[in-house]
Parts: sequence; structure tokens; C-alpha cells
Amino acid sequence: MSAVKKNWRARVLKRAFIRDEKPSSAVSEPPQIHPAKVRTIRSDPSAWKHILDLLYILITLPVTLPLMVAMALWIKIISRGPLLFRQRRVGLHGKRFTLYKFRSMKMDAGGEHHKNYFQNLVRSNRPMVKLDMLCDPRLLPGGCLVRAAGLDELPQLFNILRGEMSLVGPRPCLVEELRYFRSKQRVRFSVLPGLTGIWQVHGKNSATFDEMNMMDAFYIERMSPVLDLSLILRTPRILLNQMRQALYNYRLAANKEGFAPSESPSISGDTTQ
Repeated sequence: MSAVKKNWRARVLKRAFIRDEKPSSAVSEPPQIHPAKVRTIRSDPSAWKHILDLLYILITLPVTLPLMVAMALWIKIISRGPLLFRQRRVGLHGKRFTLYKFRSMKMDAGGEHHKNYFQNLVRSNRPMVKLDMLCDPRLLPGGCLVRAAGLDELPQLFNILRGEMSLVGPRPCLVEELRYFRSKQRVRFSVLPGLTGIWQVHGKNSATFDEMNMMDAFYIERMSPVLDLSLILRTPRILLNQMRQALYNYRLAANKEGFAPSESPSISGDTTQ
């Protein structure tokens, strides 16, 4: 990690104050979040965010539309089953919504592996390295590269148009993951979740669960059009770096006999976040 990135993360962690409370992992059902109980730092959605989202979608439509068609053809050619993957997520003020993705996993892929992996990362306070960066065998052929490029996330533009998400913001967690967020960390639910954000740009695959929440709290306190534009413009470079890392890991896995995800080298740089 570069010295600039280390200094940035140190500054983020210093300014974002989150109590050291233990997650209530023993709760059988994720608790509900009520708007009155969420510490709102900035009202969201706001007019400038909605305008910025619509302008971005309109400007990038000549690029995103062909990519979405190509993704649909790729899925249909290599796999039987639906094009889209639907999943319940936690949004603004804890409201549940259906998040859309292009399906990049095999039809028989279960969710228990990810659930256990996420739980271990939170409890051990290790970097939140995504399973797809570790060549998850549940992925379709080429799925590792597709996810690293963020192409599977393109249908979430419809979530943005529906007002359930924004371009920039904390990533929406799974409903069953809600129990791991401590009270101070739930400030993330006071804004719309996003496609990209400060954690995705400055800490994805390298920050721990607590650090991720600190970065998101830092963003919420300083949310502005300038900051959003800065994060949007930096995202393509991050995606390119992820693609290079994913390609390297894929080649390493292909050449390594008896490879397993747990044996993968550490990656610098979303479970299913």
C-alpha cells in the first residue's frame, strides 16, 4: 500500500469515532432500524444527489447499454437460468429493497459459504477480501473478471432510478448481516446506499469491517457534490486494478495444484458487498 493511501486511511480512522462494541451475533433475527433511532448527519436523498445520479446515467448510457447487452448474451451462452440475480438488502433508514445484479454464479451456488466467510472476517477483524478475488469456484467461467470489473453491478442503475440507491454511498448490506453493525456504525443507514464510495475507492479488499464503517462515516459527515464527483472519477482506475489482480489470481490458481480459496495470497487493495 502506498504512503499516500496509508496517510489517507489513517486520517479517516482518526476522524471517524466509533465505539468498540461487540456485535450481537447471537440475535436470531436481524433487528429493525427505525428512522428516529438513526443518527442522521446529512439528509438523503437530496436534490443535488438525485440530479448527479440522473446526469451520470444519461451521459454514460451509450457505454452502459451495450455492456448490459453483452453481459446478457454472455450469461445466456455459458449458463442456463435467469439473467438477473435478486437479493434483499438494507437501504435508507433500514428499509429493505430488492437489489439487482447480473447473475455471475452457477445455479447450484449456495449462500452458506459466503455467510460463514463474512462472519469469520468480522470476528477476526481481517481485511474484507471478496471471495471472487479468491477465485470462488461457484462463479461462472470468467465470472471472476466480470465481478472485478463491476459489470455484474450494472442493473443497480435501475435501483438508482427507483430511488433505492445512489451512485455514491455505503454498500447495502444483506439483511442477515445487519446484526453485525454496532449502534454507532448504523449511521451508514442514514443515507442512500451506493454503487461506489469512499470505502470502495480507498479500502476495498484491504480494510477491515470496522475500518470500512469508519470510512463510510467519514464520507457521510463530508458528503458533497465535489466529493461524489471525485469518487466517481477515481472508480474506473480502481476497477482496472481489481481486474489486473483478479487476472493474476486466476492464473495463479490455474497453475497451483490443489488450489483452494483459503490458500490464496493476501490481496492489497466485498464479500458480496
